[in-house]
Amino acid sequence: MKTTGNLTRGNGLSRRTLLAGGAALTGLAATGIGLRPARAQQRGGTIKVAKGHGQTNDSLDPGTFINGFTVALSYGMHGFLTGVATDGSLEPSLAESWEASPDAKSWRFKIRNGVVFHSGKPLTLEDIVVSINHHRGDDTTSAAAPLVAGITEIRTEGDDTVVFDLESGNADFPFVFTDYHLAILPAKDGKVDWQAEDGCGPYKLVEFDPGVVARFERHTDDWNDQRGFFEAVEMLSVVDLNARTTALVSGQVHSIDKLDLKTVGLLGRRPGIKINSLAGPQYYTFAAHTNTAPFNDVNVRQALKHAINREDIVEKILFGHGTVGNDNPIGPSYRFHNPDLPQIPFDPDKAKFHLKEAGLDGLSVTLSAADAAFPGAVDTAVLYQDSAKAAGLNIEVNRVPNDGYWADVWLKHPFCAVYWGGRPTEDQIFSTAYAEGAAWNETKWSNARFNELLVAARAELDEEKRRAMYFEMQELVTMDGGTVLPMFANYVFANSDKIVHGEMASNYDVDGERWMERWSFA
Repeated sequence: MKTTGNLTRGNGLSRRTLLAGGAALTGLAATGIGLRPARAQQRGGTIKVAKGHGQTNDSLDPGTFINGFTVALSYGMHGFLTGVATDGSLEPSLAESWEASPDAKSWRFKIRNGVVFHSGKPLTLEDIVVSINHHRGDDTTSAAAPLVAGITEIRTEGDDTVVFDLESGNADFPFVFTDYHLAILPAKDGKVDWQAEDGCGPYKLVEFDPGVVARFERHTDDWNDQRGFFEAVEMLSVVDLNARTTALVSGQVHSIDKLDLKTVGLLGRRPGIKINSLAGPQYYTFAAHTNTAPFNDVNVRQALKHAINREDIVEKILFGHGTVGNDNPIGPSYRFHNPDLPQIPFDPDKAKFHLKEAGLDGLSVTLSAADAAFPGAVDTAVLYQDSAKAAGLNIEVNRVPNDGYWADVWLKHPFCAVYWGGRPTEDQIFSTAYAEGAAWNETKWSNARFNELLVAARAELDEEKRRAMYFEMQELVTMDGGTVLPMFANYVFANSDKIVHGEMASNYDVDGERWMERWSFA
């Protein structure tokens, strides 16, 4: 079974048709189909972007990338085997084509010739093998470990093919390599050499001051001449929302993310500023550790879910730039979204019922939040606090510092605010954030039936059987999980009208965080 990049736009080789019941698909990725189409974009200039993320303990180890700053750095600096196109379909990159065995347990990727790292070192098959192995094994600390855990062996064939053998079939396997952690780095002594600050992406890193700034220069020997239009890039970590907005208004930067949705309309009226609002898989959540009292009682978790007024939060926090969530991450943008799953309503009486089932007349819990988690996270926590009072729940809002939030609060505090950019497929988001033992399983949730279905659905090639599995998994997360997910949030960001771009991607924030390679100056 051979599959390659976008066979057709939108309805081609997307996550919707990657494997169609084992039928063969053949395409022309090697000829360039699937690459971003050429546009009349000029080269030159230095773009300056202020990101609402970045912290002093950020690292260049791709296994540690954790926020919007490091995601953009990864896609700008590094090469990847595959990519997500602007329409959500799969496109070739360092791998120009791939083919699968009929059971999807063995995948062969043909690697593009003529790729060189910023240092001038040619890309080799060893670089690819060690780069993926960096995220495998018992000793890895990579957040991407669950995505590659099913690989049993990586081997090479000839001088242009890498073969991945899996313990079970994976119908979405080529999408795995689009993940921002799975960058291809140079090998040194059998391991990745991330300390060398070398990559094979469109931009060369020339300065990195964690939590402050990253500066880049265009990689003049990039294999793809249809990207990387700026001569230089300056990406600033500006977590303070007011400072970030002022920088855009004053012309100090050309783009910012994580806007203040209360004032985004006014910002958009300013001459020379364009607002972008794109629906996608991004969601905002409050994560409760299910292995820690009182959240280890499913009735407490259900009480928390019935005590939040989702419609009120979407109206007052998102201002129309999003939709109500239902405590699982598979929203309408996903292929296997379950539209028939009953919505958990704001119902104080139902919340009280679940507290009584837990043997409680009332409950006090502490919820940690900072706007580093997501814009308006503290205000959202306060709204949650207000709605929960009617249910006999006392939520104490712990306002923690923005700096160090992802290192010191997330995964450590038993109840805290979080944002997720989503993932291209159901398997990726479930494997990353909900699978038992996953490093980023932020609720410490363990459900035997869910974990069984996760493995089975990944290997299932029958469309309807797979759909039924993902429907059940969504119900399990909603009814048993520790995720209180009140809303799916649009990606809302702003840029100067001096910026030229094509169709915007919505798989991650800010054009899929590939703005470095896709944008140019008018």
